[in-house]
Amino acid sequence: MSKHDGETGTADGGVEPARVRQLWHLLEPLHAVLYYAPEVFEEAAALGYDTKDRWPSYFPLRAAPLGPVGGERVTSAFYSFSPRMVAEHVDSAWAVASPEEVLAARVRGIDGAYRAIFGDRVDSPELAEAAALARRAAEAANTAGRPLAAANVELEWPTVPHLQLWQAATILREHRGDGHIAALLVAGLDPAESLVSFSAIGAASVERFESRGWSAEEWSAAREGLAARGLVGEEGEATEAGRDLRRGVERHTDQLAAAPWQSLGPAGTGRLADLLGEFWVAVLSSGLLPSETTLGIGKV
Repeated sequence: MSKHDGETGTADGGVEPARVRQLWHLLEPLHAVLYYAPEVFEEAAALGYDTKDRWPSYFPLRAAPLGPVGGERVTSAFYSFSPRMVAEHVDSAWAVASPEEVLAARVRGIDGAYRAIFGDRVDSPELAEAAALARRAAEAANTAGRPLAAANVELEWPTVPHLQLWQAATILREHRGDGHIAALLVAGLDPAESLVSFSAIGAASVERFESRGWSAEEWSAAREGLAARGLVGEEGEATEAGRDLRRGVERHTDQLAAAPWQSLGPAGTGRLADLLGEFWVAVLSSGLLPSETTLGIGKV
């Protein structure tokens, strides 16, 4: 099976789109805790970042694998954030600490966070098996045209299983995210429109999407553009055409995210899903993650 075939969803791996989406749901919290855990904030603060709000550390923590890049490239890779917001946090980020220092800090931080959340289970055979399966999937990811996935793939693998699990989760979520941007581009949705259209189908509240830094005028302009295409109504709610478009984006995203999971096959992906359950519950039960996110998990 080639990676290219897997990405079109035509491989013989036999992994259904629903399983691809389920594994994203299970792995996303294991990655995202990086941006909320107090252990990571402590590491970021020690480097000199302001941690009163999560954004000053979020941008360097996520962008560090790209190297000392500026706001333009981070805006491109992150896609849905306002360029002004990105520039505010990225253009000065590497004067605080180098990408290499940030990468080391995030490993230390996630090590502490996972140990606090998982307790004795951090050394369990179940976690080690989950890490091995997730790593196999991550190593099968085709990174062509996927800048964030590629940057994380180039990083050295940690030696301990729980950190391998986090790194695999990170590669796989960025691989999916890069593919999601491609699906948005094919659908003709620019960064602001991608958020407005997602909010319009009830993926999250408008207030939650305001965290991406777009002004009220920019939000309104994006809504007007979508209305002109018949994708949202007068009150900003999605029309049937708008819902169809977003369903197509999600379906395309699942197809583009499938190749790593096809490499594991139905048995491997099923086993990984079973193994991840308790760790997913532990992260959610920690109370660190917000109850509503901009990803629409559980709603789309």
